[in-house]
Amino acid sequence: MSTHYDVLGVSQDASTEEIKKAYRKLARKLHPDVNPGDDASEQFKLVTRAYEILSDPEKRRNYDTTGNENGNAPGPGQAGGFGFNDIFEQFFGGGQAGGPASRTSRGRDALITATIDLKDAVQGVVYPLEMETAVTCPTCEGTCCQPGTSPQTCTICHGRGQIQRPVRSFLGQMMTVETCSACRGFGTTLPSPCNECMGSGRVRERVSKQLKVPAGVATGTRIHLAAQGEAGPGGGPSGDLYVEIDVRRHPVFERDGNDLHATLTVPMTAAALGADLDLETFDGQRDIRIEAGTQSADTVRLGQLGVPRLRGGGRGDLIVHIHVETPTKLDHQQRELLERLAELRGEEVAEGRLTDRGGVFSRLRDKLGHRA
Repeated sequence: MSTHYDVLGVSQDASTEEIKKAYRKLARKLHPDVNPGDDASEQFKLVTRAYEILSDPEKRRNYDTTGNENGNAPGPGQAGGFGFNDIFEQFFGGGQAGGPASRTSRGRDALITATIDLKDAVQGVVYPLEMETAVTCPTCEGTCCQPGTSPQTCTICHGRGQIQRPVRSFLGQMMTVETCSACRGFGTTLPSPCNECMGSGRVRERVSKQLKVPAGVATGTRIHLAAQGEAGPGGGPSGDLYVEIDVRRHPVFERDGNDLHATLTVPMTAAALGADLDLETFDGQRDIRIEAGTQSADTVRLGQLGVPRLRGGGRGDLIVHIHVETPTKLDHQQRELLERLAELRGEEVAEGRLTDRGGVFSRLRDKLGHRA
């Protein structure tokens, strides 16, 4: 197997200067501009690779010690390495490839936030959007030129967007490719750029849009509006618009997934005797039955009055948490009546007791998934 020394045609104890001279001689002979054959191109890569390793003292030392073709160092094109492309640029120059650049490109995507009420998230809403963005210039309609004019072929690069310049190097005279400074690589110039957009093909305006927010969205939901972002330069296509939803907290209802939760405070007498009450929901007024003997922390579930599901159909439930209100201020007559009730129930002496399953704390434990 040939070594890097064999490729360059030098001995293993060759000096750095001898290695450099050998590389120059071979590079002049094998460079693609001088020798376009496939074999010469492959040999040129091998010569360049050998020079990369042997011209670096540390890589050469590692190569001599281990015989590792990579010299135990990053290879060409890797971070920290000095690869074939780097050497090619150093010796022969370079510029943009692929012909003239286009003035037309896609506009950027945009992200804005829409803050809505919980009721809007439950029922859906048409939300008015106000945003400042780039739109296609109404004067030139994206052509970048004053009306009645058009881009002209660059007289310096003749439409190529690039120019070649001869430079001298230790390999002799070479041709470098550079971006044309007259047309900035576009291949055309604008003799009469549009006065309104300054030749960019777009201007910034404040625009209004109507956003249809579907029922069931939540904070963090993103609505994608294709091609409604910023207009592209030079009449290019618009980017996309993303609207992120932020739902305000509601003073009464709290959302948990697709369910809504609310707390209903009822008098002690209503909890003891039972009652039919009216409850205002997002779907209008609904009747709710408070059974006799209802305790604090009991719940009443109203089906299909929660949040609609974005996918799959149906709705969550409205779960009403009962809070029994104990009176704190009693007049003389009220106190006598409660004392009489306590006497009739045999509760003249207040006694507390720990409850078995079915008590308040047991019900809370059941709701939390038996994590006691």
